[in-house]
Amino acid sequence: MRVVVEVIRASRLVPRSVDDVVVSAGLLLHRTASTGPEVFVAHMGGPFWRSRPRAWTIPKGLVEGAEEPLATAVREFAEEIGVPAPVTASDAVDLGEFRQASGKRVRVFTASAPTFAVDEVRSNTVQLELPRGSGRFVEVPEVDDARWVTVDEARGLLVAGQVAALDALLERLARSG
Repeated sequence: MRVVVEVIRASRLVPRSVDDVVVSAGLLLHRTASTGPEVFVAHMGGPFWRSRPRAWTIPKGLVEGAEEPLATAVREFAEEIGVPAPVTASDAVDLGEFRQASGKRVRVFTASAPTFAVDEVRSNTVQLELPRGSGRFVEVPEVDDARWVTVDEARGLLVAGQVAALDALLERLARSG
């Protein structure tokens, strides 16, 4: 992921940061299935993540300039999944901010999306220099797969720094009955 962030910084985006900490915002869709709560997660694309464990993520991206975090989450969902996010501002609930191992902070919003389905992920692409320092760039999708999984499955799939968002979601669902 660090490579992607560096490429994005070098291209069109100027991320919002506090004390040089990169801030992202993401959208964690949820629904209730017969097996319990499910969440919609995305597999990070490109050769770095191809065979790594915990290579799944909440669809998210860098907050640009003065952009509101919820607007970022909705925009990034559409860019990474290829369809508009099935939420409005009044549907979304702020689960809070979660720190990843890299130091990046991810603000996570959630919304119920019981009928949301996507047949094919049509992610935007990013350019990566492979191998590093070679001067050779390849385009790779930011996301190469996305699906509904149980919260328990998501615990083993998501990058470790995002697992706390699952706990926040479960707490929220328990409070709302």
